[in-house]
Amino acid sequence: MQTCGNTILITGGGSGIGEALAHRLHDQGNVVIVAGRRTDALVRAAAGREQMHVLQLDIDDAAEISAFAERLISLFPEINVLVNNAGIMRIEPGLTQSRDLHDAEAMIATNLLGPIRLTNLLIDHLSGKPDATIINVSSGLGFVPLVAAPTYSATKAALHNYTVSLRSALKGQIEVIEIVPPGVRTELMPGQQQQEQFMPLAEFADQVMAQLEQSPTPAEILVEAVLFLRNAEVEGRFDEAVAAIN
Repeated sequence: MQTCGNTILITGGGSGIGEALAHRLHDQGNVVIVAGRRTDALVRAAAGREQMHVLQLDIDDAAEISAFAERLISLFPEINVLVNNAGIMRIEPGLTQSRDLHDAEAMIATNLLGPIRLTNLLIDHLSGKPDATIINVSSGLGFVPLVAAPTYSATKAALHNYTVSLRSALKGQIEVIEIVPPGVRTELMPGQQQQEQFMPLAEFADQVMAQLEQSPTPAEILVEAVLFLRNAEVEGRFDEAVAAIN
């Protein structure tokens, strides 16, 4: 991946991993657009940074994504990098009986359909740009599921497979990269920022940037802390890993 001189869109860029990557990529000399539902968070993320811009986007609304893509290309025709980072995580108790699926459907819309829809709407534009790159942010839970968050885990597993297919289909046209986070101290879940067993956000972002700057850039960005999950099946530890994280 070319790490400077780009125009980059980062969804979910108002907090957490999205904000941290937005700041580091902006520091590298890129124009960065952060998008998300909460304008106040986006404005805070971009405060004091020239060439860092804010666009509101409700990633679970198909019609809004379509209008957003048109507005984005009109305002920033040089966009050549898409970072699909927006995501939500909800705990889902009660799998053993019938339940309200509102949370499950929301996670599917945001974590899976959102990136697929936005990528689809930008793919033609990106194909015509130099150094075009798509980065999808999945999760270690896409490789070893958390029983209390089955739909979240499933959406990240699906996003991983979608990314693999996209990489093969776009070979030679658009570089496709997957970032696979472990547990990171963010606001994804209540209390997650205080979980000492999770990776500090700044440390995670620094390690991700170090790998993005490699030439060639790895197809999967894997920090040390996620390897226990990412490699569990291939190393014959899958059942052990499932038991360990649950």
